[in-house]
Amino acid sequence: MIPTLTLIRGLPGSGKSTLAKSLPAVHLEADMFFINAQGEYHYRPEQIAQAHAWCQQETENCLKQGKSVVVANTFVRHWEMTAYKKIARQHRAKLVIKVCRGEYPNIHGVEQATIERMRKKWQD
Repeated sequence: MIPTLTLIRGLPGSGKSTLAKSLPAVHLEADMFFINAQGEYHYRPEQIAQAHAWCQQETENCLKQGKSVVVANTFVRHWEMTAYKKIARQHRAKLVIKVCRGEYPNIHGVEQATIERMRKKWQD
């Protein structure tokens, strides 16, 4: 069976994580990199590049094993999905891109001003 790589994009609080958890696939997010052994979230902006690299590597590992993967991330700009598109091609996975547009409280405490800046940069 061909694995699927589903990318879920949207602003913070749009429902990405909720949708990702409902899909029959391994759920990954760069934010998971910041969860410690006790299950506590401690975001460190200086490690964001490492978090994204970790998420991409985990995605690749799962696809190598034939598992479908869903990655939830803001993906505000199209280029931000480039690495995942390449991973999907390399592993002959079906690529699906979904957009969330809900407005819920965001679980990571992203400030409204930051969300508005992201909204202005959003590429459909």
